[in-house]
Amino acid sequence: MKNYVITIARGFGSGGKQIGLKIASDLNIRLMDKELLQLASIDSGINEELFALADEKLNRKLLMQVPDREHYGNVLTPENSKFVSDLNLFNYQVKILRMLAQTESFIVMGKAANFVLRDLPNVVSVSIQAPYDSCVKSIMERSGMTESEAGRAVRHTNKYRSDYHKYYTGENWTDPVGYDLSLNSARLSRDSCVEIIKKTVSQKLGIDLAVTE
Repeated sequence: MKNYVITIARGFGSGGKQIGLKIASDLNIRLMDKELLQLASIDSGINEELFALADEKLNRKLLMQVPDREHYGNVLTPENSKFVSDLNLFNYQVKILRMLAQTESFIVMGKAANFVLRDLPNVVSVSIQAPYDSCVKSIMERSGMTESEAGRAVRHTNKYRSDYHKYYTGENWTDPVGYDLSLNSARLSRDSCVEIIKKTVSQKLGIDLAVTE
């Protein structure tokens, strides 16, 4: 199988999205983030806004429940009362990811993709994190927020990403055991992270990326 998938979980302000975009550009492959919601909406016929709402705000009541993690990608039909439930919306995204992973190379940001694609042989999963102060500084420079505003944004976003990952996987979002590669982008330059990830893909999958670009 020549096609491959790179999953990237990233802390807010760590530069993970920028690293993913650079890899996608270098390798001439798609980066799936919001586009995944569009594809899931087209496949299901469910309004894209519902996917966006479920993706951006996890229902706090759900955190008290345990989802059926053994059936990721098994979507419900429109006749089912839970057709537009958060779990079914998530499962449509999983369905799309697993289908695409069979036919094309791409990068996917977040979506607990390291977990839901963990059984596929052509996947390399990466976690990119950075210390709190470094993330705050990065957000301030990028957005013009004050230090306190950037701090709140980092804490809030990372808390949400951690909760989202825990709910859908039962695992700790930052646990390195869940990934092939864990990087601290504050200790390594972002360009170095790009090169390390590409090298890891080549080594793990035995792919000459120069040929597949």
